[in-house]
Amino acid sequence: MSVDYLNIVHEDEDLLVLNKPSDLVCHPTKGDIYSSLISRVRLYLGEGHPAHLVNRLDRETSGIVLLAKTDDSNRRLRILFQDRLVTKEYHAIVYGHPIEDSGVIDAPLGKDESSDVTIRDCVRPDGAASSSAYRVLQRFNRPEGDFSLLHLSPKTGRKHQLRIHCAHLGHPIVGDKLYGLESRFYLDFIYDRLTLGDWGRLMLPNQALHALHLAFPWKGSQASFQAPPEAIFTSFLEGNPLPPAPMPATGEPQP
Repeated sequence: MSVDYLNIVHEDEDLLVLNKPSDLVCHPTKGDIYSSLISRVRLYLGEGHPAHLVNRLDRETSGIVLLAKTDDSNRRLRILFQDRLVTKEYHAIVYGHPIEDSGVIDAPLGKDESSDVTIRDCVRPDGAASSSAYRVLQRFNRPEGDFSLLHLSPKTGRKHQLRIHCAHLGHPIVGDKLYGLESRFYLDFIYDRLTLGDWGRLMLPNQALHALHLAFPWKGSQASFQAPPEAIFTSFLEGNPLPPAPMPATGEPQP
């Protein structure tokens, strides 16, 4: 059963599986009780009920988020993630057409010390080992250019891994302000300086990355959960017109 502020994929005594919308943070920030995923979950479950975020998605990434409803299930699930027994699959729309139909991106990741953005990481030789498998599902063209739909499967779980690896492959994710076409887009977004022309180049209000599927061994069987991407994602794939650009910049920082 879903409620208007939560898209529930599955719920039982141990687990709560959600399809997170894009442009929603997992952890609380400034704002009301609906401003983060975990605050919405606490509202739904009620005061005093445990709610542990087991996996997290970036604010602009949509898709499957897993929560544990008991301390014991949280402990068991974290062990599964640590032991890399959890299968994670994503869909992403990227710029251009990759040469190879499939491959594995092995590129170590670490802090981007040359960037003014403190949260930005990059491929660097002394970084943490990071590996992502990709497969091209669809190559397509729009008036704005050439694009591809990729199936992505991270073998490790580094921060921003899929976004960085797609950019490293030469095919950044559409709408990605931090690792996309221009590095200035992220700070210009934060300070509300993006012009209508900038939004036209970004094409989508949020990065086109969706956590499609999550699977893991659970209580003697295989738990498997899948959630469809948002309408704006599929609309872009289908070649429909781009959504309207946000209102012109005001020059004030975003909350």
